[in-house]
Amino acid sequence: MNDPTAPKLTISRDEISAIYRQGEDAVIALVEALVEQFTTQIVTLEQRVESLENQLAKNSRNSSKPPSGDGFKPKPKSQRGKSGRSRGGQKGHPGQTLEWSTEVDEVIFHSVETCEACGSSLSEVAVEAWDVRQVQDLPPIGLSVTEHRAEVKCCPGCQSRNRGAFPVGVNSVVQYGASLKSLMGYLLDYQLLPSARVEELFADVFGCALSEATLYTSRERCFDELEPVEDWIFEQVASADVIHCDETGMRVKGRLWWLHVASTDGFTFYFVHTKRGKAALEAMALLPTYEGISVHDGWKSYAQYDCDHAWCNAHHLRELEFICERYQQVWAEEMSTLLRDLKQQVDDAKDQGETTLNPDLVQWFEERYQRLVTAGLAANPSPLSSPDGAKSRGRPKQSPAKNLLDRLQQHQ
Repeated sequence: MNDPTAPKLTISRDEISAIYRQGEDAVIALVEALVEQFTTQIVTLEQRVESLENQLAKNSRNSSKPPSGDGFKPKPKSQRGKSGRSRGGQKGHPGQTLEWSTEVDEVIFHSVETCEACGSSLSEVAVEAWDVRQVQDLPPIGLSVTEHRAEVKCCPGCQSRNRGAFPVGVNSVVQYGASLKSLMGYLLDYQLLPSARVEELFADVFGCALSEATLYTSRERCFDELEPVEDWIFEQVASADVIHCDETGMRVKGRLWWLHVASTDGFTFYFVHTKRGKAALEAMALLPTYEGISVHDGWKSYAQYDCDHAWCNAHHLRELEFICERYQQVWAEEMSTLLRDLKQQVDDAKDQGETTLNPDLVQWFEERYQRLVTAGLAANPSPLSSPDGAKSRGRPKQSPAKNLLDRLQQHQ
């Protein structure tokens, strides 16, 4: 907020003349006051420009922005380091060659009637060998219609009418079957096709006209039927030694909701909520009782729970990439290389059946890590107080590099 007693940033010629007539001390005081105000304004504007440039420089490769926010910027580079291998299939790789099938649905014979060399008839000549080729293709696609007929009989004793029982799920005079409804759910919620595209696909491929209401009714039924599976996945994640937690915004009925996930190598549990923080995590009911290791990006809502915590290096690598691009700081590039090398050492040890790294190697990584953090802190000191000595609310604003370094130092 501007100080009403401070000199104005603009001053008229008459005001300058009046101060000049007051003497040298008055002129010096005016210049000092103006310089101080200009300096404060310049620092504020520089911080604002840096903040805006940082926002423009962020993408899905160097920050937590989703790929959908990249627009038409160049395709982000992969976070995976170079393996040193040549491109293409590697030696010993099984490949994806189309395999010969031992189960054949149809055999078509192609006879040879005349000799290509002399024209003699071969119709009565015995076949000595077969040259065989296989074509693997889709069968004719269309809806299979199964008609269920339940007997109706009149009891000769009491004259009551009795009807045979239809199978479970056959409830209407005409309806779609479970396989077709499963495909609707698969295309809508796994392949993420818009409902209009699903309707178009069913009309083009199967020749049936679906309504949007049918798609959504089928989706709701699928949701209800999968509840036991969802509960089972929750139990697999909740009992895992290590889980990965994250959240992202999404639109539900035009409003911002949050998709929360907790995953392992084999399972992912999804939970949608109107809130991002503690209210959502409590409703999700996983972290409040979880006793393993939760890997996350360090967001404060995760850290409030009593389980062990590990900060996600995939997030760190993106932030380090941003600092390398935006500030060209050497320590960030070397830290990125160190984290990748450490992961490779862990992967190699797992491949060899080991459960721990060599203590000397661990010590080397720890010492190198600390040296890089120290170098980074030296290059990114804590922000100075306001030039005019004014007190601002909250902590002084730090650079992205300093924020990351504080986390790397605190949560080694």
